[in-house]
Amino acid sequence: MAGVRALRKIQLGQESVAGTAVAATAIWRGIGTIDDAREQVFPEEHVGYVAPLDRSYVPKLEGALPMDPTPATFEQLPYILTAGVKDVTTGAADGAGTDKIYAYTFATTAKQTPQTFTLEGGDDLGAEELNFCFVTDFQLAGVSFEAWMMSANWMGREVTPSTFTGALALVVVEEILFSKTKLYIDAIGGSLGGTQITGTLLAATLNVDTGQRPIPVGDGNLFYSAFDQKLSPEITLEITLEHDANAIAELVNFRAETPQLLRLECEGSAAATPGTTYSNLTLLIDLAGKWESFEKIGEQDGNDIRVGTFRAGYDLTAASFAEITVVNELTTLP
Repeated sequence: MAGVRALRKIQLGQESVAGTAVAATAIWRGIGTIDDAREQVFPEEHVGYVAPLDRSYVPKLEGALPMDPTPATFEQLPYILTAGVKDVTTGAADGAGTDKIYAYTFATTAKQTPQTFTLEGGDDLGAEELNFCFVTDFQLAGVSFEAWMMSANWMGREVTPSTFTGALALVVVEEILFSKTKLYIDAIGGSLGGTQITGTLLAATLNVDTGQRPIPVGDGNLFYSAFDQKLSPEITLEITLEHDANAIAELVNFRAETPQLLRLECEGSAAATPGTTYSNLTLLIDLAGKWESFEKIGEQDGNDIRVGTFRAGYDLTAASFAEITVVNELTTLP
């Protein structure tokens, strides 16, 4: 009898020592399956046979877990961010509020070291385990009247048969709703979140390459023994705007190569006790940079639209690059 798709699951555990597998402590409230990405080579040889021989070898062990798009939540988005951007697994206090602040600042002059995870995946017939996992890239995408959707690509070093850690409770989550998102664009000498652009935002897609990559040193193993921020983070934000006065103003900034500060802010339900800075569960996407491109005028339901791509880049005047902040009511990530 085959396994049941509905009984699949992904479980995560934070590794106290990178690369040392641990029991899972949380269930991922989304979808995805582990991929054994080991490399198997069948060498070509001339040995007097027309038929290919079954000689083979495995020079590299590797695994992956593509997390498919699922509604983003204030409680679980931080797993992706702490495994790809910066190791922040405990929320900062916000005065006397019950809310906790998880701030993920992208690297500028010094590299970041994310938190590694052990991942468990499978169904009711069997499970596999993948350790020393980190996030190489992720996406947040949203359109009007839907939830923001999160997806991520995880890399790990070896897939092995395993069993699921038992007795894990589902975390209560709250979806991050795109229609509650506000767009702010300010001059580079201004403040993030100073000027709201109203009646214009239709959709947005944030694409992030974390720059984290494995280091394939020869040390007696077929899998990687370390990873590092080998590449600069690459962050682009594609925004769909009504073709109105606001969009036309941004076209002027695009053509003038004007650096700007851009913020997307999305609030959820009220915290049980408001904090000093935040009163609601919140997602902030803060970027410094410039418009990279604008597509020609398009159309959506009879309205003219413009799609622009904003590329994040460190600005010396603002001393700012990129940060994603999530505010929830979890003291630590489970």
